[in-house]
Amino acid sequence: MQMAAKAENRKGRGRLWRRAAWGAAAALMLLPLLAMQVTEEVAWDVADFAVFGAMLIAAGGVYEASARFSAGNAYRAAIGLALATAFLLVWANLAVGIIGTEDDPANLLYGGVLAFGIISAFIARFQPAGMARAFFATALAQALVAAVAVAAGMGYPASPPLEVLGVNALFAMLWVASALLFRKAAQEKPPASRAP
Repeated sequence: MQMAAKAENRKGRGRLWRRAAWGAAAALMLLPLLAMQVTEEVAWDVADFAVFGAMLIAAGGVYEASARFSAGNAYRAAIGLALATAFLLVWANLAVGIIGTEDDPANLLYGGVLAFGIISAFIARFQPAGMARAFFATALAQALVAAVAVAAGMGYPASPPLEVLGVNALFAMLWVASALLFRKAAQEKPPASRAP
């Protein structure tokens, strides 16, 4: 009886968090619309809203599907952080570009970072220990893109070398934080099942 009550309580909290997350996604959709009312610097058209909405739905859907692999909080937090990092990386590239401007072809290198992370996650079969290694490697890929961009003078003068290194260091740290959460999830012991 007590175990059933705990399981039901976890389900209730899970539903609450899911509703809050989808509510936050809806609120994010409203932010550009509100910003357009107060400043002329934000000028989104229907295509911008469609792309942003598709990105939010894709990130939320992948989180919903991925979170089913584990009931552990560390795993869910790791998935959430990895998806948020990928979302921010794509959004920053589409909005202003990380290397130079949003039209600079050097920004296509970040597609390789994302592809590397996705392929590594599939190779790891979404198991926590493998996911930790995958996202440590993704952080390294992010750092390599920065090193190549700075060494080749990509994006200069729109993006000075320190700016490129700083922004990429932030993304690399987010990938590392996700990897550390996956490592923690790998060390968590599954709850012992009781005989009826």
